[in-house]
Amino acid sequence: MKNEIDVCVFDAYGTLLDVAAAVRHESDRIGDGWQEMAAIWRTKQLEYTWLRSLMGAYTDFRTVTGDALDFAMDSTGVSDDDGLRDDLMALYDRLEAYPEVPDMLRALRSGGMRTAILSNGTKRMISSALGAAEIEDTIDRVLTVETLSVYKPDPRVYQLAVDAFETNAKRVLFFSSNAWDVAGASHFGFRVVWVNRFGHVPERLPGGPDKIVTDLSGVPAMLGML
Repeated sequence: MKNEIDVCVFDAYGTLLDVAAAVRHESDRIGDGWQEMAAIWRTKQLEYTWLRSLMGAYTDFRTVTGDALDFAMDSTGVSDDDGLRDDLMALYDRLEAYPEVPDMLRALRSGGMRTAILSNGTKRMISSALGAAEIEDTIDRVLTVETLSVYKPDPRVYQLAVDAFETNAKRVLFFSSNAWDVAGASHFGFRVVWVNRFGHVPERLPGGPDKIVTDLSGVPAMLGML
């Protein structure tokens, strides 16, 4: 399969980076409802990207993330009396990578495969997270929606990877944990792996995964590197 692929492109949030890590880190301050708050934060964050794209009201992903956090805290009755919001936003800039991610990325680089991130996040957010996870040296390119002022799954976002690596869509292997992102990338023309970490059901949308995995540990073997 390696000879059929020019670049492995990864979504960042939820695929390489654990989006629940910030709230989990502050679970003692938040209380028993921390998991509900984490879920609302993530759901509203995504909804705001889609709605802002449809409205033509783009703002950067960090602002969207803050707005979604405010909604989640209000919805769950979590107080900001002790500066919790600022702490959570700071933690979001250094989200933990999933355990298998560093070794997987290093194996790809050792095997000669080019790698990229294609994300809704800002370059500053992604750079901060990669630095905190000590994996910045495993990624060739960080591609973000900032240059387009529109969010995934707009086809122009996926085109960024095609243009950056001067290839065609079928020679891009795209990885995402988000089923809607999988649908968007597949519909665009990428070969797509769905990293279904939590056993979610497929979306009823055009496009679907070429392969489904539960984590990224098997990617080097998938590409014939082991």
